[in-house]
Amino acid sequence: MEGFNPEILKEICEVKMPFGKYAGTVLADLPISYLEWFHRQGMPKGKLGMQLSTIYEIKLNGLMDLLMPLRGAVNYEKPKKRVYKF
Repeated sequence: MEGFNPEILKEICEVKMPFGKYAGTVLADLPISYLEWFHRQGMPKGKLGMQLSTIYEIKLNGLMDLLMPLRGAVNYEKPKKRVYKF
């Protein structure tokens, strides 16, 4: 892939959205609906647009597992067992 910079993957796991409804949210955590809106309206110019386009493609194609080594292990709580008393 010509012009691909692997640092982009690291950056989208660290850089926060600088403006808008999701200002302060890490780019990798932006909801797909927000990224789809940008895709329809046009991505911002420059590096931010490239980062948003990259995370959009990753999420669209179900490739979020690619980012796991960069983001670290995520601790998921086990669902609590419900006890029903009749």
